[in-house]
Amino acid sequence: MQVKKDKISRAVTAFSVGFITVFALLCLIPFVMMVSASFSSEAALNTQGISVFPRDFSVETYKLAFKSPKQLLGSYGVTIGLTVFGTALGLFLIAMTGYALYRPDFFLRNKISFFFYFTTLFSAGLAPSYIWMTRYLGMKNNYLAVFLPLLMSPWLILLMRNFMKSIPFEITESGKIDGAGDFNIFISLIFPMIKPALATIGLFLALSYWNEWYNSMLYLPDLTYKPLQYFLYRIVNEAAALRQSMAGSNVVMRSLPTTTLKMTTAVLATGPIILLYPFVQKYFISGITIGAVKG
Repeated sequence: MQVKKDKISRAVTAFSVGFITVFALLCLIPFVMMVSASFSSEAALNTQGISVFPRDFSVETYKLAFKSPKQLLGSYGVTIGLTVFGTALGLFLIAMTGYALYRPDFFLRNKISFFFYFTTLFSAGLAPSYIWMTRYLGMKNNYLAVFLPLLMSPWLILLMRNFMKSIPFEITESGKIDGAGDFNIFISLIFPMIKPALATIGLFLALSYWNEWYNSMLYLPDLTYKPLQYFLYRIVNEAAALRQSMAGSNVVMRSLPTTTLKMTTAVLATGPIILLYPFVQKYFISGITIGAVKG
C-alpha cells in the first residue's frame, strides 16, 4: 500500500512539474516573440508576421532609439533615480503608516484608515490635480511632480496594515517594557520582521515609478531629460505621426518602422525591471500569501 502511495505521489509531482514547466514556457513565448520582432525588419513583419526567430535580421530600430544616446541614457538615469529613491522612501513611509494604523492602542486608527480607503473610491479628477500641482505648488517642470504622487498609495498603506496583523502586538509591548520609544521599537523590532511585506510593496512601488509616463507628460514638458517611459512614448508617437504624414506620398510605407519600433521600445523599457523580480520573488510570494490570509 505504501509503495502504491509513493508511486501516486511521484506521478502527481511529475505531472505538476511538467504542467508548470509548459505553462512557464507559454508565458515566456510572447516575450521571446517581442524580442524577435524588435530585431526584424518592418517589411518582413508586414508580409510574414511575427515569429519566435527574427525575420530579415535588422537593428535599424535600435539605431533609431540610440540616435541620441545622451538623451536615452539621461532618461534611464532619471527613471532609475526616481525608482530607487522613490521606492526606498516610499517603503519607509508606508511601513511607518501601516504600523501606526495597525496598533490597537492608537485610538484614531479606524478613522484615519477610513480616509485612506475613501480616496481609493473617489478622487478630485485631473483638472483640480493639475491646477493644484502647477499653480499652487509650482511644480511644473519639476521632477517632484512625478516623484511625490507615487510616493504613498492608499492601497499600499492598507495592504501594509494587513501585513502588520501577522505581528503580535506583544512584541511592541515588550519593547515598551524595556524602555524603548515607538520609533526604536519600529526600527529595531518591527522593521526586520516585515521583509515579505517590504519586498512585495517595494516591487509595486518600483514598477509604478519605472512605468510612469502620464504625469511626466502633464508636468515635465520642457525638461531636457524626461523619464524613460515618456521618452520612448514620444519616439513611437513621432514615428506614427511620420507614417501618417507620408500616407499620401510615394514613400513605401512598409519601410517605416512602426511595429518594430514599438517592440524595441518595449524591450528597452521592460528589460531592466525584469531583472529585479528574481531577487524578490521569494518574499513577494510570501507577502502575497500573508496578505491573503490576514485579509
